[in-house]
Amino acid sequence: MSLMKPFIQTERQQRWIDTLLEQKETFQSHTKENDANGTFPHANVQRLIDLGYTSLTLSEAYGGENITISELVSFQETLGQIDSVTALSVGWHMGVTGEVYAKKLWSDDMLAYFANEVKHGALTNRALSEAKTGSPTRGGRPGTTAIRKGTGWLIDGRKSYTTMSPALTHFLITAWVEELGVIGTFLVPKETEGVEVIETWDVMSMRASESHDVLFDQVFVEDEWFVERDPADRKGRPNPYSLHIASCYMGIAQAARDEAVQFALTHQPNSIDTTISELPNVQQHIGEMDVTLTQMRHVLYGVARLCDEGRMDTFTNEMAVAKYTVTNGALKIVDHAMRLVGGQSLRMDHPLQQHYRDVRAGLHNPPMDEMTILNAAQAALKDMKEQMN
Repeated sequence: MSLMKPFIQTERQQRWIDTLLEQKETFQSHTKENDANGTFPHANVQRLIDLGYTSLTLSEAYGGENITISELVSFQETLGQIDSVTALSVGWHMGVTGEVYAKKLWSDDMLAYFANEVKHGALTNRALSEAKTGSPTRGGRPGTTAIRKGTGWLIDGRKSYTTMSPALTHFLITAWVEELGVIGTFLVPKETEGVEVIETWDVMSMRASESHDVLFDQVFVEDEWFVERDPADRKGRPNPYSLHIASCYMGIAQAARDEAVQFALTHQPNSIDTTISELPNVQQHIGEMDVTLTQMRHVLYGVARLCDEGRMDTFTNEMAVAKYTVTNGALKIVDHAMRLVGGQSLRMDHPLQQHYRDVRAGLHNPPMDEMTILNAAQAALKDMKEQMN
């Protein structure tokens, strides 16, 4: 917590961080069981709903608190320290609602409707990925289709990696609309006939997120549920709320560091007269972790502050670099923590082995590392060419 203190700027921010930390014991009471069985932390997410957390990113006009990006980052980091799956899962909902209401992507009627749903417990996530097209960030056209039928649309397709699928009340899905020649986005209530969650999630990382496939078999929705008709509304416009992804992995890294430092201060082999915290090689690991954490946090919160100041129009690759910096730094920190603690960190009942598995999921959340690096290189070349002309 002490490393985050310089980045806490408001009373509201501190109040919510304190509230989230108060949930730590309860949220962690089933972490091992959920991870082992791959079962979603329903109770944790329900508690966040009851606290009003899931409506924080709604704009004030629709009954939310319109929290800043810096506040969101600190809240999601705090959750990441407590329970990684809870943080990543609810983060997707926060990221979606934040972007939709900040950019007013939907009609006024639909914004009003869904804000009311969120305030009564609704949860959503974008279901974009498909087995054949891979990550949507790579530009593939979805195999899911939407065909005009009467007063609405008939949707057919299958989405993969739908995080929090058991708890979602609404899916925000992309589909190819041949009639318009565009990739459209539809808000589909989970109880709609033809919607089925198919339990396919069996992985080593974020096991309890239940990021299953979702099948849309001849799903009919009325025209008003076709909420995003112009891909240009999102394309090329950074979503600052996507920083929730990096924030989660920042939290995991902090938790791993804390576990290792606590171990160093309490573990005393009978071969030495003090705890291992006095050993130079142990202090080397601790120092490496804190230097890396400081670098990560300054990049992440620095980008968040620029977003809050409305300076995203000056961005080239900053948000992607923040995600790249944090996720790769988190891998290094967990590695240092496990080297410090030693072989017992590999025990299945030790928290570090779950941190090790969960933090690797960050490599596969968008944007991908190679795209970030390629974009950085291309931006550098473009900038230098302009200077030379």
